[in-house]
Amino acid sequence: MHERTGWGWLTWTVPGDGTLPELPRQIGVLTPGATLAQRLAVRWLTRRPAHRIALTSTSPASLRFSAAAVAVISLFAALFALSHGIPADLVLPAMALAPLLTEHLPDRIDDRAREYVRSVEDESACRYLQRLAALHTYLVQAAADSDRYELHRSAEIGQNLLWDAAELLQNQNTREASARLIDRERLMVQLADQVAHTLERTRAESAAGSADQTRGDESPLGPLPPGFEPAARPTPTHPALHR
Repeated sequence: MHERTGWGWLTWTVPGDGTLPELPRQIGVLTPGATLAQRLAVRWLTRRPAHRIALTSTSPASLRFSAAAVAVISLFAALFALSHGIPADLVLPAMALAPLLTEHLPDRIDDRAREYVRSVEDESACRYLQRLAALHTYLVQAAADSDRYELHRSAEIGQNLLWDAAELLQNQNTREASARLIDRERLMVQLADQVAHTLERTRAESAAGSADQTRGDESPLGPLPPGFEPAARPTPTHPALHR
């Protein structure tokens, strides 16, 4: 099961007993500043796996179900075209090419799409990258709910840190890259802490603005007509104390 996110995806293996998995089987990270076409690479790589048909019972060779279906359709289309006088030197190459494209073109698109993502499957790498992904998800959610520049900038930096960490884990194990990974995790934690303080300050400013508006000149019955001034608040008086 694939869980797509704005920064990439997580692949989960759901246990047979129905419990929720704790660790993803694969984590993929999208390149920073990805275009729409590059974001489509995530949807392509996380599509449903192709159904394949074994050619023989003893050979590992197989054929995509879609390629077999296209081959059958091409055969009937070719017979129809030949019966209507279309030259065979046009019909037969097209009939042979269609299933070949259906079989091999998805693999070429896979290779192209992988240029824009970094993915890891090792258990220790997934465990580490999952921690970074949780922090980055917090940054992305904070930026999505606000128009403050510093929040959006933090999300951009977080995407770069996540991309760098995924590249390190893709080419090295966690022990070899531990020092550089710790640096990136420390920066991600600092970003999350700064974002938390920014959100807290924003809520405080919003609460103070709401309180000032409540204490404004507008009466409970609505704004006063032009030329009228709000009445001064009465000064509380205390009764004289009698001995």
